[in-house]
Amino acid sequence: NDANCVWVDGPIIVGAGPSGLATSACLTQQAVPSLILEKSDCLASLWQLRTYDRLKLHLPKQFCELPLLGFPHNFPKYPNKHQFISYLESYAGHFSIQPRFNQAVQSADYDHILGFWRVKTQDSEYISRWLIAATGENAEPVIPDIPGINKFNGSVVHTSSYKSGSEFKNQRVLVIGCGNSGMEVSLDLCRYNAIPHMVVRNTVHVLPREMFGFSTFGIAMALIKWFPLWLVDKFLLLVANFILGNTDQVGLRRPKTGPIELKNVTGKTPVLDVGALSQIKSGEIKVLEGVKEITGNGAKFMDGQEKEIDSIILATGYKSNVPTWLKGCDFFNKDGMPKTPFPNGWKAEKGLYTVGFTRRGLLGTASDAVKIARDIAQQWRPNDSCSNSHVILLKET
Repeated sequence: NDANCVWVDGPIIVGAGPSGLATSACLTQQAVPSLILEKSDCLASLWQLRTYDRLKLHLPKQFCELPLLGFPHNFPKYPNKHQFISYLESYAGHFSIQPRFNQAVQSADYDHILGFWRVKTQDSEYISRWLIAATGENAEPVIPDIPGINKFNGSVVHTSSYKSGSEFKNQRVLVIGCGNSGMEVSLDLCRYNAIPHMVVRNTVHVLPREMFGFSTFGIAMALIKWFPLWLVDKFLLLVANFILGNTDQVGLRRPKTGPIELKNVTGKTPVLDVGALSQIKSGEIKVLEGVKEITGNGAKFMDGQEKEIDSIILATGYKSNVPTWLKGCDFFNKDGMPKTPFPNGWKAEKGLYTVGFTRRGLLGTASDAVKIARDIAQQWRPNDSCSNSHVILLKET
């Protein structure tokens, strides 16, 4: 492995999703080079490989654009998956970002003696003064431990492998999880004559995607500038109840904490309804309380019901994978999220930065990327960057 020791002049960025691309573009604007290492063979692999066909952005496009380059004008208000991917590809092209693909980072350590980061992939070692973790909060699927699931005779898939309801025609499908994915997958299953049974273990805020023709998120962002958080939450819930009715009556109990406050504190996103709720009301999507155990051909529920089931879809979300590769660093907690809350979680010590861990979607990513690029640009002096003699020294240590 010694032969493949690569000195990187600017920062090393781990991950070529929106976070890595945004940071690289902002660095380029500051005339700082960077190198993105990406484990898969494409940009935004989560979007390209692990999303269902019908996926659209949940927020209007102006809240989802990356710094320095907006969406094309002809894009709809809520771009679909393919439009978003094409935007990311043209974004990378515009800033001449060329990630090194198929470079899965196995470990990243800070070398205290030399004062550099050593980043090892399966075939090379990269060395730099700066390391930017851009793998984000949605790097790995969360697979819960459900009693009896190994006994189940049907198929079990995580939403990261789900493409469309066409594979589940006329089946009774148990959807575990009631976030945006669980709701949308259930809705998609209805369109293919499947019978979704959605498991709602916890409380959940369901809000209409739009209120009075404006995006709910946009209204919330505007109001929060003028009014206290609790009042904005109260207003959103008042309007939601007016538009959607009382969701408790269909088995979707609301949390005591308001939707925006809950999102800020726990990162749990409210569900923006795109049609699932009316299917729940009409009984097309059946809501169930909690799974007690899975059997060979069905499930037993906490309330004593038993149902026969053909397939199970885990809409159980994603988690960060930082703890698996970033070594000897206590900036992140055991869940792989920065211990320092937003808006200060973007900068750690010794040249380590994080982007895409704000729990505030692409808006949070954009704000992190701008700050990181400014911060590194202030330290950047290309002339005192290391010569090759340094790399030889590093190889020998």
